[in-house]
Amino acid sequence: MGRVKAIHVVYANWCPHCVPTTVEPMKKAAVELGAECKLYDIDDATAVQVADNLVKKYGDWAEDYVIPQVFFELDDGNIKHVFSGFSEGVNFTKTGIENLMRSSFYRKFTES
Repeated sequence: MGRVKAIHVVYANWCPHCVPTTVEPMKKAAVELGAECKLYDIDDATAVQVADNLVKKYGDWAEDYVIPQVFFELDDGNIKHVFSGFSEGVNFTKTGIENLMRSSFYRKFTES
């Protein structure tokens, strides 16, 4: 697998699963990986079009899809869906993000 070129985050400012639970760690991850962090607020008319396309093509799509969703764009052009929030509670989403950041999947990008 190549290098992470960008981290794409589909989120909403009003959502506690998103801000700060997911957005802040993904901003830090982008710095750590030397990648761009692209944020798509679903309440923004322009951003929601990009967000919907990402989720439809690569993520957990439903008409009223779960947020946040996170995607890694690799330098070879591939996009990997790496995370969806947990509707069971903010603590579940927080734990999920922490697990992503500790995972061997994530670590292999920090080693390259």
